[in-house]
Amino acid sequence: MRRLALVATTLLLATAVATPAQAQGNVWSDRAEDSYQAMQQYLYVDGHYLEKYPRQEGENPYSYMWPMREATAAAIDVANTPGNSKYRKDIAKRFDALETYYGVWNGKPGYLSYVPPPLGGGGDIFYDDNAIVGLEHVRRYAFSRDRDHLKDAKRAFTTVIRGWNERDLPCPGGMQWVEATWVDIRAANVTGLGSQLAAHLYEQTRDKSYRQWAERLYNWNRTCLRSPEGLYWNDMAPDGTVNQTLWTYNSGAMIGAASVLYRATKNPTYKANARADAQAAITYWTENDRYFDQPAIFNAIWFKNLLLLDSVAHDRKYRQVVERYATHIWNENRDPSLGLFRFPPSGGGPYDPSYRPETLEQSAAIQIFAALAWPTRDYRRIA
Repeated sequence: MRRLALVATTLLLATAVATPAQAQGNVWSDRAEDSYQAMQQYLYVDGHYLEKYPRQEGENPYSYMWPMREATAAAIDVANTPGNSKYRKDIAKRFDALETYYGVWNGKPGYLSYVPPPLGGGGDIFYDDNAIVGLEHVRRYAFSRDRDHLKDAKRAFTTVIRGWNERDLPCPGGMQWVEATWVDIRAANVTGLGSQLAAHLYEQTRDKSYRQWAERLYNWNRTCLRSPEGLYWNDMAPDGTVNQTLWTYNSGAMIGAASVLYRATKNPTYKANARADAQAAITYWTENDRYFDQPAIFNAIWFKNLLLLDSVAHDRKYRQVVERYATHIWNENRDPSLGLFRFPPSGGGPYDPSYRPETLEQSAAIQIFAALAWPTRDYRRIA
């Protein structure tokens, strides 16, 4: 009888006490929720978001497109963490707000950098904005199977590929950053993000034209902007001059594109490339904690794509890199009186009470915490 009682007690404790992994997941889920609630309390207004809190006289009433997209991503992310399904009702509202940025600028349709009339004055069409909105529609489709989101992702990609530039230039090809005459660079970010979007669309539709675009964009970045260390330079000017500035999200987009291309094509080269790019980025950015000084949103994109890669090629160091940064910003950049994060204008670096919290970086923190709380089976749904 004593042995039976001991076994029963052991089984009861095993079911009642969370494993270390479960407990850690709950910590990140709680932090994601706390940060999301703070964003909703201080930055959410009229179905949209402020650029910064508090809004100052003369500033736009709503944020630009990029923060709105990241707030949408944050809603999806937090709603899919343990215990936070109640936030799923917010997701449709975020996509409704995203659609208010869609319009016509200089005679061409797309997601504008700012809301068009009657809510605002509109703005240029940035191809990277359209790529990331397309990725969010793809991700929503992966969760919901609502074909309207797949249709909207295709529409966004139609806008994105207008930026492909095959004129008589050094290293022909690559994606223009913005549909405007005031700048003429071909940028790593939109080229990588565009490849990732096309790869997802190929995976979902098996339309070979999406595979061709995904590979075309991916190969241009690797050929024309990949550094000898395996990182990605920022952009190339029309005369072939390369801006060798490094950002974490440029590696992230290429890691994500290769991961989805591998999943969709089963070509092992893409998995090998993704792992090599991930290792190169980790080696460089973790040295002396360089990535602590990167904008939080750039890191969020990099981190989520590391976890996407983890779903096809597991490596525990991917999550370790994310956890180290997430712990750092929770301890060092969070204003506990508001639950909001304060970063320098560059987006990364030490806390200063004079910095105004931003929707963009608050959304990034939520996404990072939520990703750490996700079941690993959901990493494959990252876009």
